[in-house]
Amino acid sequence: MATRFLMNDLSALSYYLGIEVRQRKEALTLGQSTYASKLLKRSGMAECKPCMTPMEKRLKQTKASTAAWVDATVYRSIIGGLCYLVHMRPNIAFTVGYVRRFMDDPREDHWAAVKRLLSYIKGMVDQGIVFPKSDESGLQLTVFSDADMAGDIDGRRSTYGVLVFLGSAPISWLSLKQNMVALSTCEAE
Repeated sequence: MATRFLMNDLSALSYYLGIEVRQRKEALTLGQSTYASKLLKRSGMAECKPCMTPMEKRLKQTKASTAAWVDATVYRSIIGGLCYLVHMRPNIAFTVGYVRRFMDDPREDHWAAVKRLLSYIKGMVDQGIVFPKSDESGLQLTVFSDADMAGDIDGRRSTYGVLVFLGSAPISWLSLKQNMVALSTCEAE
């Protein structure tokens, strides 16, 4: 291609669209520590105390909250940043999907959940996805899935999640609210 087109060799890939690529002999690591730090700074949470979990246990919030309003533009901006951060962090996919539900009318209690998530990110800024060059488990495909039963208070719909591993590295994940109301836990899953 170099004989046909004008090209420059910029060496090995190290940064692309906010994703940091670290190539070593033993593994390839993808992360977003710089992007996560910028998101924390933009949200005013750069100096917050880290927490161990992305959200409170059994947190149930509703769109009909009577708490004070927060700036919807700021809320949406931070949620958009969190949505981009999910590309390298499957552990926050559910929580980001949860706080996204309140983007049309964000309240103080919704913002508190976002701040909790940002505190969790503060404690794991440097984490990323590791793809080992030689994996003891080989190229075995493993899939995990789970669903809750009517976890959404407003619409009574269930949320399901899927995590797919190739060897020991996650390659695909999602967390979505289901389109229909499940009448049993079996139907939700």
